[in-house]
Amino acid sequence: MPTMDICKPLVALLAIVNPIGVVPFFIHFTRHLNREQRLRTIRVSSFTAFLVIAISALAGLRVIEFFGISLASFQVGGGTLLLISALQMLNAQPAEGRSDDMTAAEQKADAGDSIAVVPLTIPLLTGPATISTMVIYAEKTRHWWQLAVLVGYGVVVGLATYAAFSAAGRISKLVGQTGINVMTRLMGLILAALAVEIMADGLIKLFPVLAGGVAG
Repeated sequence: MPTMDICKPLVALLAIVNPIGVVPFFIHFTRHLNREQRLRTIRVSSFTAFLVIAISALAGLRVIEFFGISLASFQVGGGTLLLISALQMLNAQPAEGRSDDMTAAEQKADAGDSIAVVPLTIPLLTGPATISTMVIYAEKTRHWWQLAVLVGYGVVVGLATYAAFSAAGRISKLVGQTGINVMTRLMGLILAALAVEIMADGLIKLFPVLAGGVAG
């Protein structure tokens, strides 16, 4: 796998997860927590994000093989899902979040329940788009160390999440909601380009005649 391909999964992951874009939700949902509870929420969210990415990289392919789904079809479906997520981000919304998820989170927070795993990590940080991305790039690996790199990217995302949530107050004051929205839209634009690339790769595998059209 070329060096550029090694970098793409990390770019895609950081664009999808976008911890800074989730900072306003973290601040809102943890406003009633004391310092110790907030730190525990940060640790659990960061570790869960790593687990989702690592498990998707290591076991995702086995799952789609079990259900008899071709990788080409999965690429088209996953690419479409990434494109939808990118469009959400272009509207300054979390890639993996929906309005009903926000409502459920609000109810959990008000009831005093933990929001570290659901919905803060799943689906706000990680979800179907993240899992699809890891499965697609895991198939492209040819050596064990390349798969280890993908798992390592899970560590990077976990650390990025920990850093962003730990500095949530400072980030909010420094860049404000407008700055966070601009960054989310920029990540959405990058994700849209990667999504189209993944979809095109899948479509060419499903319909080889398209490759001739592209070459022409």
